[in-house]
Amino acid sequence: MPDYQTSSPYGLMPSLPRINFYMLKIRAIQLVLLTLLTLGSITPAAAAERVKDLASISGVRENQLLGYGLIVGLDGTGDKTVQYTEQSLKSMLSQFGVTIPPGQTLNPKNVASVTVHATMAAFVKPGQRIDVTISSLGNASSLRGGTLLMTPLRGADGEVYAIAQGDIFVGGFSASGADGTAVQKNITSAGRIPNGATVERAVGSALFNNSGEITLNLHTPDFTTAERLVIAINDKIGMRQAVALDAVSVVVQGPTDPAVKVQFISLLENIELTPAKSIAKIIVNARTGTIVIGEHVTVMPAAVSHGNLTVTINENVQVNQPAPLANGETAITPNTNIEIEEQNGTLRTIPKGVTLNEVVKSLNAVGASTSDLIAILEALKQLGALRGQLVIM
Repeated sequence: MPDYQTSSPYGLMPSLPRINFYMLKIRAIQLVLLTLLTLGSITPAAAAERVKDLASISGVRENQLLGYGLIVGLDGTGDKTVQYTEQSLKSMLSQFGVTIPPGQTLNPKNVASVTVHATMAAFVKPGQRIDVTISSLGNASSLRGGTLLMTPLRGADGEVYAIAQGDIFVGGFSASGADGTAVQKNITSAGRIPNGATVERAVGSALFNNSGEITLNLHTPDFTTAERLVIAINDKIGMRQAVALDAVSVVVQGPTDPAVKVQFISLLENIELTPAKSIAKIIVNARTGTIVIGEHVTVMPAAVSHGNLTVTINENVQVNQPAPLANGETAITPNTNIEIEEQNGTLRTIPKGVTLNEVVKSLNAVGASTSDLIAILEALKQLGALRGQLVIM
């Protein structure tokens, strides 16, 4: 039976249900965001990149964890004469009621002290598991076959956020004989435990606070890319919601409700734009001889002379024997032969290069090696003919 109200001047009428205008408003915003997400997936911009590939959201970050523990069960490859390993073992045994007599020395070759570190992603909840990496602290030769005992992992604030324990996986191996012969592949003093730590405490984030501001930080600072990001967000949302603070940060005014904010961030991440091209730059690694030339690097007209000077020294020893019955002594006379070979330096004219391919062809035409090319690039930069930033690593 419907509920009737008798105070109406029009007689008996069913009462109207109460309307939650707040929920209707939230639902309307969700429908708008869903429509924008659908349109964005149908008509993607050509030759563009997503916002999630160009920027990160302020407040969404990883957290580093670190701990100290013991690995047991090694086949005689543990720490040898390491005092802190022995001290840690005594301390652990005392917690289980095992008392070591004073003055007694422990030398367990199947125990190794290690550091345990892990990276906890944003929004990880208690009960979830993360990977851990183990590295030897002492002189253990191998951690293969060992088991990590329960190790608390602490954050930068000193609080325990995860507990690690489990069998360690080592990707290398080593073997040695009694005569000193040894064979080793990869590193055996470090390993990993997949899903080896259980999260005990979550890390709070300022993203879902009462403020509706969402800050996007570009991975590569650039004023042009920041301005293009502002234009792309405002064009997609249809309102002047985004503003650039500097070459890195773009602030977007979003909803305060957490459920709606998740959909809003999903919309922002999938917006596509064309980032600005980087500045003209040449990266030179003098140690490895690696040269990387950017797209917009050009060379003004210049002349380069390249030549090599080779000095070869050959020294022979001649033995002079005295004549028979001459009562002489054998004499040793060195004979040194020095040869100098100088290649003719070729003077080549480098025209103005407008593309990366022309710059590379011009430098290769000189016939220089990688080390010589580094010297040529430095000389061209000093001359002012190289239009680009030269970075020597």
